[in-house]
Amino acid sequence: MNVTREQAAGVLAGNWLGTSTVPSRSLYPHQWSWDSAFIAIGLRHLAPARARRELQTLFSAQWRDGRVPHIVFDPGTPPEAYFPGPGFWRAGRTSGIVQPPVHARAVLAVHQAEPDHAFLAALYPKLRAWHEYLLGARDAGGRGLAAIVHPWESGMDNSPAWDGPLSRVTPAAGFVRRDLEHGCAADRPSDEDYGRYVRLAADYRDSGYAGTGGFVVEDPGFNALLADAELALAEIAEALGLPSDPHRETAARVAKALQETLWDSASGWFFARDVRTGSLTPQYTCSGLLPLLLPDLAVAPALLATATGPRFRLGRVHGVPSHDLTAPGFDPGRYWRGPSWFNVGWLVRQGLLHHGEHALAAQLGEDLVETAARTGFAEYCDPLTGQGHGTREFSWTAALTVDLLAQPAAVA
Repeated sequence: MNVTREQAAGVLAGNWLGTSTVPSRSLYPHQWSWDSAFIAIGLRHLAPARARRELQTLFSAQWRDGRVPHIVFDPGTPPEAYFPGPGFWRAGRTSGIVQPPVHARAVLAVHQAEPDHAFLAALYPKLRAWHEYLLGARDAGGRGLAAIVHPWESGMDNSPAWDGPLSRVTPAAGFVRRDLEHGCAADRPSDEDYGRYVRLAADYRDSGYAGTGGFVVEDPGFNALLADAELALAEIAEALGLPSDPHRETAARVAKALQETLWDSASGWFFARDVRTGSLTPQYTCSGLLPLLLPDLAVAPALLATATGPRFRLGRVHGVPSHDLTAPGFDPGRYWRGPSWFNVGWLVRQGLLHHGEHALAAQLGEDLVETAARTGFAEYCDPLTGQGHGTREFSWTAALTVDLLAQPAAVA
């Protein structure tokens, strides 16, 4: 286990730029929003000051409207190293879209590892502004849920849940993909899907990053993480001697809206909702399992029954499959259309602990650590064989391995 921790620490050291950590030196050579939150959670065990710096760097790029951009570009990286880069977004040193709000949980974890009230006090108003942006400007459906306006905002870029809403988008042309220079085409989104991503991003950019476009979706994973983040913000407020009830009340409202809007009792699953049509998307994806993070989730037993059944076989495969194992479109190697991702496994393990599933949580934690070590800290893996896919020496895989190894109940 010490070797695994040292190897993981080596990955994080190798991907450190001096003020932040890249997910991968090759495929993702800048700072990504939710990656940095997961990275900080692991770094707190190795170098708390570096974990604080990771989050401070990210929030130094926060927009005036409160949004935390999904990429902060490294000025020392050549513009041609990644597309779409800063020239495409025309937003200074950042992109113009967001990623899931896992940051409050990361800030709290970093503070708990090495208490620093100045750090907490500086980031609290930034976190509050971030959540207010999501709960206000992004409540496109008027139901108290934050909507995403681009598949990349979900963090689960080419999830089958987006196929329906994306079908209305005409793919862009005339761009050069940089990701295929560093990743196997069979593991990455298709050219057609990538063209739709570029079209949506360009349209949103040209709107001045305001309002919504052709893709407007309420994602269960994104909103579960937002509710959990409000609970973390309540703990941060308490640590600062500030009122915490408003954050707990907000978390409860989001959780209630999530269950009333996105839960399908007949299926035993949370589905994304296409705000433009008002319909739930029919695909079972790992996003629907993330509401387990909410401790008072009344439908948790039914959700767990589906997760441990044939669609996801939780506890009998490697990690948490990103898509229904029984679906005709399940692909064990293509990005978010089947493979298991380490951060989702880590989040689901947290949810299992909230609902008393300690044996299953321990089993999942053991598998995550073993798979990470065996695959060279792969970006994601085949849930059926455990084979690594995507880039290797991936930062959040390494960081969350460190965190799991620090948890006494995580691994035998």
